[in-house]
Amino acid sequence: MFRAETAEVVCFHQKELRLICPQEGWVEQDPHEILAVVYECIERTLEKLRELGGNPETDIVAIGVTNQRETTIVWDRTTGEPLYNAIVWQDMRTSSTVDQLLETVPNKTKNKNYLKPLCGLPLSPYFSAVKLRWLIDNVPKVAAAIRGGNCLFGTVDTWLIWNLTGGPDGGAHVTDVSNASRTMLMNIETLEYDNALKKFFDVPSEILPQIRSSSEVYGLIKFKPLRDIPLAGCLGDQQSALVGQECLTRGRAKATYGTGCFLLYNTGTAVIDSYHGLISTVAYQMGPDALPVYALEGSVAVAGAALGWLRDNLNLLTGASESETAALEVENNGDVYFVPAFSGLYAPYWDPEARGVICGITEDTQRGHIVRAALEAVCFQVRDILDAMNNDSGTPLQKLKVDGGMTANATMMQWQADLIGLDVLKPTFVETTALGAAMVAGRAVGKWDIENVSVESDSTVFKPQISENERDVRYKRWKMAIERSVGWDKCP
Repeated sequence: MFRAETAEVVCFHQKELRLICPQEGWVEQDPHEILAVVYECIERTLEKLRELGGNPETDIVAIGVTNQRETTIVWDRTTGEPLYNAIVWQDMRTSSTVDQLLETVPNKTKNKNYLKPLCGLPLSPYFSAVKLRWLIDNVPKVAAAIRGGNCLFGTVDTWLIWNLTGGPDGGAHVTDVSNASRTMLMNIETLEYDNALKKFFDVPSEILPQIRSSSEVYGLIKFKPLRDIPLAGCLGDQQSALVGQECLTRGRAKATYGTGCFLLYNTGTAVIDSYHGLISTVAYQMGPDALPVYALEGSVAVAGAALGWLRDNLNLLTGASESETAALEVENNGDVYFVPAFSGLYAPYWDPEARGVICGITEDTQRGHIVRAALEAVCFQVRDILDAMNNDSGTPLQKLKVDGGMTANATMMQWQADLIGLDVLKPTFVETTALGAAMVAGRAVGKWDIENVSVESDSTVFKPQISENERDVRYKRWKMAIERSVGWDKCP
């Protein structure tokens, strides 16, 4: 909960969401649990507001939603019951679906960028339409609900907005342009569902949510403690962090370090096609009559998740917070490089057959070297993406704004500055994703003048401290490790 226009945090509550992994490469969540966690966070935050002497009924002017993107949910419009678990963005079960779809590309080219001119995205298990296709093909309940006219599809934002605004009793079945641009079903220029895309994936129009701007009133909340407060803003999590970091003009960029790592570069009102493995996406649209603003995006599948793996699978850490001290047990990286491609590589390589490798191990290699290599891997992957962004946009970035959980590791942020050769700016408040959603919701009800009131807080600045030569040598070694990772899972 934020105070309008000052971005001061009044109070907050958060709770982790459980992942369900029924088999290797499958990642799901329970849609009921997603909703229950949201309700609990609302209730606990309101309790804290009351403890501060506030009154939810009069103090709260608007609600915004931000969500993990691409995650796909299908449910019954009459009962509100999910027809299957949510298939999460990093789920890889749809690799075979992608192969089948590539077979249908004209002239047998199997070109994964075939749809990119329409939707800005390569054919990949990552995006919602592929997950939806898998559900229709493999879950009889879903196909039956579509035949019976009872099926609704949405990403997490749509599931939440529909439920919060009434569910089966008149809930708004909507999404915003930033989330719709990740489905592979929306035309990136017209901001409407594209007939050619719907036909390619064979997805019926009637199950799709209405596409709206990122900042307008979608409906009133029907959930008791917030009843009749307007739900007025919606952004996918990475786009929301871009707004929260105030990267609102062309040429500004931010990196969010969480389970994965995501870089977004604001390209203004022009869609820039990437020739270096990035994707073109909608950043936001500030109201139904505003022009959309676009971004180039690069995503790293495994960032903080590598530390979880070191903790849970190898017992090298007791918790992610221990990574900084563990990495400082050694003087340097010992020439050890770790490519954490557990389920393939995302931008700029887009290789689902890449697998993880740790290179350069000698008898002197210790725990600290491997932990340090896991942290440096995130920094190197950010460098991969920044190089691609500079090549695509033609305007080299001057500085990088950062946020997300991993930025608490100051040593890693220093290495990030060293390995990209740019100043890295970390705001004092790192939950910028939530802030972005609050800003667009406040703007929609006339309480937050985003364009003219800056919320920029003090930043910690990390400046590069190594030579250009050392930077290039280490990056070359990283590229050698990447070569050993790509294509590993190809059948001989």
